[in-house]
Formats: sequence, C-alpha cells, structure tokens
Amino acid sequence: MTALAETPTQPADIASARRTLRLEIAGIEALAAGLGQPFVAALDLFAAAAGRIVVTGMGKSGHVARKIAATLASTGAPALFVHPAEASHGDLGMIAGGDAVLALSNSGETPELTDIVAYSRRFQIPLVAMTRRRPSTLADAADVALVLPDVEEACPLGLAPTTSTTQMLALGDAIAVALLERRGFSAADFRVFHPGGKLGRRLLRVADLMHGGDEVPVCSPGAAMAEAILEMSAKTFGVVGVVAPDGSLVGIITDGDLRRHMGPALLERTAASVMTRTPRTIGPDALAAEALGFMSNSKVYCVFVVDAQHRPVGVLRMHDLLRAGIV
Repeated sequence: MTALAETPTQPADIASARRTLRLEIAGIEALAAGLGQPFVAALDLFAAAAGRIVVTGMGKSGHVARKIAATLASTGAPALFVHPAEASHGDLGMIAGGDAVLALSNSGETPELTDIVAYSRRFQIPLVAMTRRRPSTLADAADVALVLPDVEEACPLGLAPTTSTTQMLALGDAIAVALLERRGFSAADFRVFHPGGKLGRRLLRVADLMHGGDEVPVCSPGAAMAEAILEMSAKTFGVVGVVAPDGSLVGIITDGDLRRHMGPALLERTAASVMTRTPRTIGPDALAAEALGFMSNSKVYCVFVVDAQHRPVGVLRMHDLLRAGIV
C-alpha cells in the first residue's frame, strides 16, 4: 500500500487565508474601537429582562444568532433562538412579556424580521438591533441599535458575509461576557449549565467526589494502635485520621507509618505516638483538577478534606479523581 503524496503548499492559498484573517481582525478591532453608550444601553435592557433574551436572524445572521443564544444561555442569561420565518407561522408565541429581543441583520432590511419587529413594538418588548446599516428599517425601529463598522468583507467579491458575520459573532460574545461579569457569574454557576463532558469534569469540586460522613476513618490521639488499625481496615482507605477533642485533625496514620513503626509493641502504642503530624489536607470547595495537581505534587494517593476549622469532613483518593475523568 503506497502512502499518499503530500500536497505541496500553494503560496496563493496561504496568501488568501492570511488576507481573510487580517481583514477579519481589522473588522473586530474597528468594532472594539467604536463601542460606546449603545452597547451599555443594550446591556441594561438585557440585564433588566425578567424573561429570556430572544435572538433572531435570517441566513448567515441566523447561524450567528443561534450561537449567540447558546453562549448567553450557557453563561447565565436565559436565551433562545427563534427563526424569523417560523415566527410568522406561530412561533411568535415563544416571545413573552418580560423578554428582550436581539435581532441580527447585515442590511437592516431583512423582510423575514418584519413580524418579529412589529410584534416587539406592539407588546413593548425591548428590541436591540445588530446591523451594519443605519438608517435602516431595523435600526430605526429598535430601542437600541448596535451598528457594526462598515469594513471590507473578506470575500473578494464583496458578496459572501465574512468579516461582518465575524463582527456579529464577536459582539455577541462581548455581550455575553459583559452580562456574565455584571451578574458575578462564577465557575460553580458555569458548571450547573455544563455538567457533562470534559468541561463539566474540570469544574467538579472536591466535595463532589470525596467520601464523607460515616465513611471517614478517624480515631482519637489516645486510641490504642489496635483500635486505629481496625478503623483503618474497616474503612478501606489505607489511612486513619487522628482527631483532637475539639474535632480538628491533628495527624494521620498511613500504611507507611505502620511499616516504619512495625515491632512487637506496635499494637500497644497510642495513635498519637505513631501518627504523622500536620498532614496534607485540602478544602471541599477546591476544584478537583486542583486536587489532582496537589496530590501528584505531594506524592500522596489519599488526602483528608477539612473544613475551615480543620475538622475532617471527607477523604479523597487519587482513584476517585481518575475515575471521574480528571486528567
């Protein structure tokens, strides 16, 4: 079986790609430079909406609108995409009082948006336009118009939306991130909307994976080692925590400690005389990925989870992290 020959690099192809990217970069830079009060006014409308942000657009603008709606929804701003043509055949019922509408149209004259625009005006639903044209029907009807800089499309014919759709996509991301920061949206909030996949696993916390309650192996400093070993064996983690009368963790006994103190009198010694003092611990709110790094760097396979008063609330094993896909 012969290997396929590599296609030689075509300088014209690389030059075309670089031209496209540079034009789109220039478009985003022009967009950033021109942001001002209309952007803030649009955020005010979206932040004040008690319902959802309804994003709509036709054609290429519609594809961008779908992505903007998805990004908004995943970052704590309830949103959905409504197809403007379907809206004219019943889907206007998806738009309710308390919602706000974000309508995308390069020209500002997209006929399919007419019914959504009229509906929003009839029922006093806030309308934000994202367009390259002002004056235009859409921009003039909107409460706020986000007007994109009129820059050169990357398409050499000037026909296919390229730079303009990149601007729309970037502006949608800017809206989502600004709303996220206004609301103080956290990584923990983000995980609620992303429970699956690699991203969800990265946002798991120690409390989500640790063994707690009666599973935590503990004994008192004055406990005989025979008692400590029985607790260690019963809980099957290969460790036992030594807890002071105030409930704080003051030491830990591991299999390694048993080997180091192995002798005829081991079972008659106290836990305090065998334990390793000031054991490595982690908090329940730490990210699981952080715990993996901590345990790897400390070269430990099991760690106690402690609260703010240094009381043991759980045990986390390296196996728990690997089983959850934390890599």
